[in-house]
Amino acid sequence: MVNKRRKSREVNIGIVRIGGENPIAIQSMTNTKTQDVEATVAQIERLERAGCEIVRCTVPDMEAARALAEIKKRIHIPLVADIHFDYRLAIAAVENGADKIRINPGNIGSDEKVRAVVEAARERNIPIRVGVNSGSLEKHLIEKYGGVTAEGLVESALDNVRRIEDMGYDNLVISIKSSDVMMCVRAHELIADQTEHPLHVGITEAGTVKSGNIKSALGLGLILYQGIGDTIRVSLTGDPVEEIVSAKQILKTLGLRTGGIEVVSCPTCGRTDIDLISLANQVEQLVAGYPLDIKVAVMGCVVNGPGEAAEADLGICGGHGEGLLIKHGEIIRKLPESQLPAALKEELDKYHD
Repeated sequence: MVNKRRKSREVNIGIVRIGGENPIAIQSMTNTKTQDVEATVAQIERLERAGCEIVRCTVPDMEAARALAEIKKRIHIPLVADIHFDYRLAIAAVENGADKIRINPGNIGSDEKVRAVVEAARERNIPIRVGVNSGSLEKHLIEKYGGVTAEGLVESALDNVRRIEDMGYDNLVISIKSSDVMMCVRAHELIADQTEHPLHVGITEAGTVKSGNIKSALGLGLILYQGIGDTIRVSLTGDPVEEIVSAKQILKTLGLRTGGIEVVSCPTCGRTDIDLISLANQVEQLVAGYPLDIKVAVMGCVVNGPGEAAEADLGICGGHGEGLLIKHGEIIRKLPESQLPAALKEELDKYHD
């Protein structure tokens, strides 16, 4: 069982509330050119359908900042503007309807520039996410700790948070990210008791869908298991929709989310006499469209198959070119291999109706 959630303040990001006892929110970031409104909206719509609850867009110039207004009109989830270096872009993003802005105060510049951003956020009461990454840690902290360390990341984040708090604003979210999984875990363990601001958690620059999923599942699993984290992003080099699929699976595996069909399948062995790999992939795609909170088992032989399938709500247990359809532990039918997916769909439709 996951440890008791860390105490954190509640923060409103548009229609989504994070922190406190609220569910951990799933977010992603578009990889379209934000200036291309049509492409960006189309991608956000795909993310929404996949279960994304907060979306972030990069704002590298004024054209992108102005595009946020039209994008915001056409989507249904909160919109976060990602800002670096130019404080004027942050202000423009706020003026064009961003529900939250992400900045690193260290690269925004002088107190005067940071204060201008804070005042814009205060006027509309939108949160500022103070983001610190291992790749942009301040030089004096690298020297102090003898390199990039978890301690340095935490000190940087808290220094930047205090900088904004001293300007009279505390509607904040903190993120401290590293591509080093264990450094990231350690940083979250260190910061958890030092602030009540909600934490956005992720392993930055995790890698491709394959390697990035492994690193993210390990890092986020260790952090979330300790009750730390209020919103998450799985950062992958690929289609952003993959990030949502992975985030949902991580949360469900930890018992932090329910809903959606869980598919369990055996790893195959020499006893398998049906094309279980293809069948399991078919089933995984098939169940994606059903808003059901059930377990479906796809098993390849008679050794563990019937028992495992019996523990699921629905199950397929393979034989020699054929298989059993099992529901709540009872065999419903024996079918040729080719008919198993259709039979499973028929049972899912009954559940759905």
